[in-house]
This record gives sequence, C-alpha cells and structure tokens, in this order.
Amino acid sequence: MKYVLVSGGVISGVGKGIIASSSGLLLKTQGLKVSSIKIDPYLNVDAGTMNPKEHGECFVLNDGGEVDLDLGNYERYLGISLTRENNITTGKIYQHVIERERRGDYLGKTVQVVPHITDAIQDWIERVARIPVDDSGEEPDICIVELGGTVGDIESAPFVEALTQLRHRAGKGNFINIHVSYVPIIHGEQKTKPTQHAVKSVRSAGLIPDLVACRCEVPLEESTVKKIAHHCQIDYEQVIVVRDMQTIYQVPLLLEEQGLLKQFRLSLELDKLTLAPKMLQHGADIWKTWKATVSPNPSHLEEVSIVLVGKYVELHDSYMSVVKSLEHSAMKCNRRLNLIWVDAEHLEEKTRKTDPACFHKAWHEVCTASGILVPGGFGQRGTEGMVAAAKWAREQKTPYLGICLGMQVAVIEYARDIAGLTKATSEEFDAQAEQKLIVFMPEIDKTTMGGTMRLGLRPTLFQPGSEWSKLRALYGEADTVKERHRHRYEVNPEYIEQLEKAGLNFIGKDEKGERMEIIELKEHPYFVGVQYHPEYLSRVLDPSRPYLGFVAASAGPECLQQVTQSYLQAGLANGEVKTNGI
Repeated sequence: MKYVLVSGGVISGVGKGIIASSSGLLLKTQGLKVSSIKIDPYLNVDAGTMNPKEHGECFVLNDGGEVDLDLGNYERYLGISLTRENNITTGKIYQHVIERERRGDYLGKTVQVVPHITDAIQDWIERVARIPVDDSGEEPDICIVELGGTVGDIESAPFVEALTQLRHRAGKGNFINIHVSYVPIIHGEQKTKPTQHAVKSVRSAGLIPDLVACRCEVPLEESTVKKIAHHCQIDYEQVIVVRDMQTIYQVPLLLEEQGLLKQFRLSLELDKLTLAPKMLQHGADIWKTWKATVSPNPSHLEEVSIVLVGKYVELHDSYMSVVKSLEHSAMKCNRRLNLIWVDAEHLEEKTRKTDPACFHKAWHEVCTASGILVPGGFGQRGTEGMVAAAKWAREQKTPYLGICLGMQVAVIEYARDIAGLTKATSEEFDAQAEQKLIVFMPEIDKTTMGGTMRLGLRPTLFQPGSEWSKLRALYGEADTVKERHRHRYEVNPEYIEQLEKAGLNFIGKDEKGERMEIIELKEHPYFVGVQYHPEYLSRVLDPSRPYLGFVAASAGPECLQQVTQSYLQAGLANGEVKTNGI
C-alpha cells in the first residue's frame, strides 16, 4: 500500500481537502485505484452533533456514518463510496483503545499515548486503506490521508507521531508528504516567512515534507518560489503553487500542469506497478471527460439564478454538498451558477416590523430568482420564512426544490393553503400542536443525539401512476432509487389521504409504503420535495438527479427537456438505480 499524506501549516481552511482530492483524481487518471482517509483531531466521535455554523456541514455516507465534509470532496472528485471508518477522530481512537484496555487486551501494561494510541492510529489507517471503494471489490493501490488542522496543534501531536512512524512502516517508495502552507500578501509583497516557520515546525515534529503546496490568491513570483525552496531545503520543482482558480474543479489541471504526477511517479515508484489495460483506459477517459467538463470559462455562459433559503447562511460551508450539487448541475446544463443566499428569518413578518429594509431585500431576491431551493435544517427558527418561500414558488410557478426540512415545509404550506388544515405544523416546531403534519419517527431514540437519526443509503419506490413525474424521468424511469438519508421527522401518515385528495402527489415512498419520500406537483414547471439528501451522491461528472432537474427547469423548459431526454436515451431505465446515475 502506498500513501499520500496531506498536512497543513500556518492556518487551517486553506484547501487541504481540495488538494488531497485533486491529488487523488490525478492518481486515478493513471489507472490507479484510490481511497481516502480524513483525520480530525477533535474529541467528538463523529461530526453528527456538531453545529454546522461552527464546523460546516455534516456529510453522510452509505453506511450512515456522519463524517467531516472533506469526505464529501473525496467522493465527489474520485467517484468512490467511503465508510465511517474512513474518518478518524481522536474520540474514535481513544474509545477504541479504552475498550481494548477494559477487555484486558494489553495484559496489564500501562496504556500510553506512545505506543498504544499511535499504534492504534497506524493499524486503523492500514486496515481502512485496503477496504474496496467501488463495485469491483478490489483493494486500492493508494490511500490519500489528510491530517486536519495544522501541525503544531496540541491535539494533533499523537497523529503526527503516528504518521511519522507510518512512513517508516510503509517503507521507501510508498509514502509522500504534501505540506500545504499559506503565502499572505502584505502591502503588495508575498511573504514567505510563515511558510518557512511552518515547514520548520513540521520537521521538528518528525514529518518530512516532500512537496510544499503554497496557497495564495494569485500566482507566486519566481523569486518567491525560489526563496521558499531555498529556506525549506527542497528543490524548486518541489514547490507547488496553488493559486485561486475560477472553480475548484480546475485545481487538478493546475496541479498537473506543475508536474505533480511526475513527483508522484518518482517518490512512489509508480512505474514499477503493473496496471490492467482497462484501468489505464478508464483513467484516461476520466481525465478527458473532466477537462471537457471543467475547462470552459464560466463567465462566458448564460446565467441561472438560484436563491437558497436557509437557516445557516452565515457559513456557506454549512451547505457544502448542496452548493456542490448545484455547481455540478449548472456545469451539466452549460450554465453559470449565480447562487443567492437568503436567511429564512428575513422572509418572516417579524422582520418586516423590526427591519423592513432587510425584509424587502430578502423578498426581492426570492421573487426575482429563477429557482428557489430550501435545504435541510433543524429547529423552528426561520421555518415560517421557508413556508412563505414554498408558497411563492408554488403560486408563481417558480421551480422549487425542497430537501428534507424543505420538503416538510412544502407539505405544511400545501396543507394550510390548499387542504384546509390551517393549523398545520411540525411536531419539531410545536410538540403540543393540534394538527401535526410532521411527526417524530416512532423508532428513533429521543434520549440521545449522536447517530440516532434515520441515516444512510435507503430505497425509495416510485408509486404506481407516477409515470408523469419529471423527477422519475430524470432517474431513467426507474422503479426504485437509493439515496442517503439524515432525519428524525416524517410526514404524518394520518394526513396522507387528505393531502392526496387535495392534489399533493406523494410519488415516492419507502419499501413498506409507509414513509413519504418524494412529493411533486403535476401542473408545475418543477416543484419537487425529497425527504432524503440527494446532494450526498452528486458527483462532478454525474450530478444528482433532483438538483439537475431543478437547475435545468430554472434555466428554462427547453433545458429541462433536453437534460431529461439525454438520460432517457442513455438507457438508464433498468428498473433500479442503486446510486446516483449508474
């Protein structure tokens, strides 16, 4: 097994995940099978209970694992399916070691950070790196390991020590370290001192950077690159300049232009590997398609304006997968995405009274957008604004996509305005409500928070009589689709018959026919709500179907028709779509 370690210095949040994903993609284009592991030094066991406004979104995997958002980047770039084991946290490692100690596995020894914690980290990485990540069932050739945070943080020290040991354990030609640094510009001058200190710090901790990836808003001057190479004691070619690009999907092209693959071939001795011709051709096809998809200049394309009405819009990373799904769909539709962020609370009547300027600005954005998206979320705050946005989309025939909570508020709005259930609401918003259209799922544990939702890949069955559905056509007229879920609440089965009589179509249900999964309005350009989170399965080269239909409809009926026909003609009507777009 070969490893590519991506570590970071100076500051966090400068793009280690994108560089790790881009490196993996480049290796995959060479015919290699690539897996990924993300290490998060925090004590949480997983990301399921973390505030999205603090840490960004919680990404959900097929097995129901609630993990760091960077695993979403890995899956989107590499087209692979990871497990919860691919996200290592301090909490997981310590929990594992303590459980072993309680069983007596250490035979009375004093359990210490070194060697027990560090050995557990290495064993975990070696075990998970060999887990197949695609339908072939074959062991990966290379594993990308990203160390979260910055080297020098006190909580990352055990991982740094473990990774230093892993380099020796893996052996020569099987390990390369890319250290990502940041080059600030102060008064017009590119400053290298932070990078110098970052590399010195990582070396003193035991890691030896083979490549230094320098993040900067603009290309680095040649003198700056030479200075970094000189003071960091590496060759000029070992400095990789990662400037801001028009889209993050062009970063692999940038890295390839700077000879990153050549560095991989030398350090990892890739030429010694024997690869099947079909894998080499598959890699070449991926690269050709990728370049054709991401190369066009977005500024030359026709714009499509989408308004996102959310609860956590202060931190855009809270909706990372949603944004990426919209980007994938816009590229597929050959459009330039104009994403407009609207706080759902700003659409509510209370804001009209306290801040009328903010209220009218928010409504102007909603009323002038080509499409309205209401994503998932928790709690009551802002939900009346979401209901109002769904009402506008339904009445004004504006394309609408509701995800999880976004579907639930659309059901509530329809119940109030069309079905005569004027007091309709969710049990999540009012536990004592008279008309609970949305209820807590009976099988869910109410006593704990972590990992207790309905999670992971689950089937949705299209119902008889739904052949007219625009969404079903995008799924290739499939009978069953499998998508990832993350929710505690569902549409109350007691009101289904009344809502259907009022004209609301529940075209998708779970395998028992009891849980409502998809709603769609027939006489509307595109009004779809899904209980699942299709953004988790969207890929750069294979956009999520609900999002693709939404963006296409927002771009115009001709675009939606063209996109739909392309999937129908591609022969996807095979009875079951196990993941997004087989």
